[in-house]
Amino acid sequence: MKIEEFDYTLPKSLIAQYPSSQRGESRLMVLSRSRGSIEHRRFEDIPDDLNSGDLLVMNNTRVLPARLIGFKETGGRVEALLIPSWNGVKGQWDALVRNVGKVKGGVQIRFGKEVYGKLSNVKGGRGKITFPEGIRVEDLLQKEGHIPLPPYIKREDEPLDWDRYQTVIAKEDGSIAAPTAGLHFTHSMILALREKGIKIVFITLHIGPGTFASVKAKEVEEHKMDKEWVEITEEVAEEIDRARARGGRIIAVGTTTTRALESFSDHKGRIKPGTGFASLFIHPPYRLRVIDGLVTNFHLPKSTLIMLVSAFAGRKFILRAYQEAVERKYRFYSYGDAMLIL
Repeated sequence: MKIEEFDYTLPKSLIAQYPSSQRGESRLMVLSRSRGSIEHRRFEDIPDDLNSGDLLVMNNTRVLPARLIGFKETGGRVEALLIPSWNGVKGQWDALVRNVGKVKGGVQIRFGKEVYGKLSNVKGGRGKITFPEGIRVEDLLQKEGHIPLPPYIKREDEPLDWDRYQTVIAKEDGSIAAPTAGLHFTHSMILALREKGIKIVFITLHIGPGTFASVKAKEVEEHKMDKEWVEITEEVAEEIDRARARGGRIIAVGTTTTRALESFSDHKGRIKPGTGFASLFIHPPYRLRVIDGLVTNFHLPKSTLIMLVSAFAGRKFILRAYQEAVERKYRFYSYGDAMLIL
């Protein structure tokens, strides 16, 4: 398939630069795959579309303030986005870097007042930063780091982002981007779902560069996904089996959750629990084996994420829904509105 088959036109004014005033107050587009219908709701009404016995699967990864601003000895400013789930040995971290210029052998970068890291192996905007022994990089990030907002949010991170660019169920440190479908859920909403008889379980996929890397190949099939770290417990696998046995639906919250479940499933859709790296690229005509429903945000044109939702709901249906979202002025991307596909 051609990448252009997943393109659409989006006015820049619809790209959300801030979250809704209150978590959970976003709009919700509900798509029915069987009927081909599109309905418009509020996200807080999502319990009305789920049934007792359904199982909601969420990604509990936590975003680290992994964006660092540093300075070379010459005074030049450098931006580094550390990749926590790729943390190497002896204080060496993989990083996405900007404004480094030519690096031969290595260059010292100062972060904050006293911490230095040696940047090396720079190629294609990616490199390695080695910190001295005894430096707790996690502490450095909490003190000097910035929330790694995506590049289409045209502002610096602010105090509100430390809360709102994080799900309320975030637990496991390791991501450089939020699992944005989960941003809409509040504690009270999760309680309401459980009171209705809807089970909720958690997997972990630490979001790295692979999730948002642009597709540069002309043919979709030529693109290769970077691997990302996943953990799925035996409890989750058993709950999925039990949900199927009672006739409940498996609803994934987010494309990252979907990719984790698919990566750890067999050809019958049974989950094989464990930990490891996943690099599965889901696009049409891939047939999803595990999920019956998907909560997701609206994604960038020609991205791997819109390809995933197209594999689940059909490319033409998704593009029609996106066109309707544009016409009705939905808010797009990470801090935008959501859709529920059933």
